[in-house]
Amino acid sequence: MPKTSARLLALLSLLQSRRDWPGALLADRLGISPRTVRRDVDRLRELGYPIAAIKGPDGGYRLDAGKELPPLLFDDDQAVALAVALHLATTSGAGIEEAAARALTTVRQVMPARLRHRIDMLEVTAVPGAEVRPGPQVGSAVLMTLGAAVHAREVLRFDYASAAGAQPDGALVPPRRVEPHHLVTWSGRWYLVGWDLDRGDWRIFRADRITPRIPTGPRFDPRALPGGEVAAFVASRFQGSDGTGGWPCRGEVILDLPAAVVLEFTREGLVEELGADRCRMVLGSWSWPALAAAFCRFDADIEVVGPPALQEAFARLARRCAEASGGPGADQRRS
Repeated sequence: MPKTSARLLALLSLLQSRRDWPGALLADRLGISPRTVRRDVDRLRELGYPIAAIKGPDGGYRLDAGKELPPLLFDDDQAVALAVALHLATTSGAGIEEAAARALTTVRQVMPARLRHRIDMLEVTAVPGAEVRPGPQVGSAVLMTLGAAVHAREVLRFDYASAAGAQPDGALVPPRRVEPHHLVTWSGRWYLVGWDLDRGDWRIFRADRITPRIPTGPRFDPRALPGGEVAAFVASRFQGSDGTGGWPCRGEVILDLPAAVVLEFTREGLVEELGADRCRMVLGSWSWPALAAAFCRFDADIEVVGPPALQEAFARLARRCAEASGGPGADQRRS
């Protein structure tokens, strides 16, 4: 049987997760007797938690809202989730930054030392300027591992999952070796900004595709990030601009070229590796036809991800190129 303090925390966590709990079900979930459940409920009531008894054949309990706020108890995952949410709120631009910072300080002060240490290692930069879209979920354990490596300045080794169909089944891909510099959020997704040791360049990795390998590598001296500010650096890579403002037109394609080849010829936009011979590119320009032409300069097969305006621009560009080539039917198209 768990210790009383741990059992009370588990009981309180269950009571907070749903409105009504049958007593027998609580006893089963906690691995204790119904009599012990009744005693633990009485202890929580003495601490100020308004737990009401539910009448009925089976009986049960309900955690009601009280007039005064009793001590708040969180398990480890809840505490980490709360701290991450408050940390992001300090950069949300929603007018609650100061209140969120005070709340984060308050929550941190009442956390156990082990949790306080974990929270201190999680430094997150929220990059503004993009519509927030639902993104893939990232486990808290992965975020904490990435945050710890950034905080400790230790080389991170991880497996990086490619997009579906990006590489043959069973292909062996060596782990990435990266000097992690920043953990960021952009448009509802988590990213790791780091220096790729094998490719000798700055890269942005999607956190939901990262599977960290343990242990981490040696410590490193941080390199200077281009431009100095991580938010400006990430925004410029995603927006395809120099970071002073977004382009009026921005599109996304899949190129049948290795990311390393594409990066040799451009430092604009975002280039994300999808496999040995494919990459995703997000780029911006002053007009849709100019953007379509910018993608065509790579002389590779192109799959347009979006938006529809970019697809229309490719169609117009194809017609103009056909006319300019003087091929069959060009005269009829001009008339």
